[in-house]
Amino acid sequence: MEENVTTCIKRVGGAEICSFCGNSMIKHGKSSANKNRFKCKLCNRTQVENYTYKAYSSSLNCNIILLTKEGVGIRSISRLLKISTTTLLSRIVLIAKKIQQPIISKGKTYEVDEMRTYIKRKDKLIWIAYALEQETKKVVSFNVGRRTNKTLSKVITSIELSEAKKIVTDKLKNYKYLIKKEIHSTKYRGINHIERKNLSIRTHLKRLNRRTICFSRSLIVLNAILKIYFWS
Repeated sequence: MEENVTTCIKRVGGAEICSFCGNSMIKHGKSSANKNRFKCKLCNRTQVENYTYKAYSSSLNCNIILLTKEGVGIRSISRLLKISTTTLLSRIVLIAKKIQQPIISKGKTYEVDEMRTYIKRKDKLIWIAYALEQETKKVVSFNVGRRTNKTLSKVITSIELSEAKKIVTDKLKNYKYLIKKEIHSTKYRGINHIERKNLSIRTHLKRLNRRTICFSRSLIVLNAILKIYFWS
C-alpha cells in the first residue's frame, strides 16, 4: 500500500524554517518511526520532516470547511479524508473558534426568524435564531438555545446596536417585548428572504433536514457547524 506523506517543514535557501515561529531549525535526531526530526532554535518545538498521518496535512482544514458547507456528514467526511471522527470533531471546533463574527453594517433592514431542530433525541428540541441582512442576504448573527427571550435577545441586541433601520419578524409574541415599536415590523411576506434561507440551510446541512437519520449529538458541535456554514 502506498504511503501518504505530508511535508510540514518549510525550506528557504536550503535551511529548515519553523512553521510555528518562522525561525531556523536544526537537526534533532530521529523519531520512533525513523524519520528526521528538527528542533527550532527559538521556540524549542520539534517537528518531523514528513508525517504519514493525514491529519497533519496543510490542506485539511480547507477540505473540512468545503465538505461541511456541502452538508457531508461527520462519518462521511471522516471516510473521505481518512481521519478519525474524534480528530474531525475536535478540528471542526478548533476551526470554528478562529472564525470571527462579521461586522454588522449600520442603518440596514434585518429579518429575524428561528428554526427548530433537536439534539441527541427528537424530544429534546432546540431552536436556531438568526438575523439576515435583507439587502445582501447574509447572516449577521445567530444563537442556539430554547425558544425563549434569552435566546432571541442575543440576536436582537446585536443588530439593535448597529442602529438597525427596521427589524422584520413573524408574529411570535416574544419579539414585541424585545424590539422597539418604531423599528419593528410584522408585515405580510416581510420575512420571505429568511424563510427561503431556512430551506437552503435544511437542504445543505443534513443534520437539519426534517426527515433524516442524521442529527447533532452536541450543542458545541452544532454551534461550530453553523459558524463554519455562515461565516467561513
